[in-house]
Amino acid sequence: MLRHEFQPGRLVAGFFLIAAGVVYAGDAGGAWEAPWFVAVPLVMGGLCLAGAVGGLARGIRRNRRSGRTDTPGSGPAPGSHIPAAAPHRRGS
Repeated sequence: MLRHEFQPGRLVAGFFLIAAGVVYAGDAGGAWEAPWFVAVPLVMGGLCLAGAVGGLARGIRRNRRSGRTDTPGSGPAPGSHIPAAAPHRRGS
């Protein structure tokens, strides 16, 4: 049983922040040389992607809770938007 709901935006943001930390840890350890500006596109790109993923997940979750589905053919029946005709009255 899950103790909290899954938040994919936070997962993506955490992944990119850890990746930036690994890049600079490798640079500090002497494994490779990383210029100082590597963190800016890595972190900003990760945060933008996390925002997009979070927004998409929120939209999907909202559609599930409201009962709406986006599957083809789940809409109203063809012609259901046409009002029913009133019964014909004969004049007296």
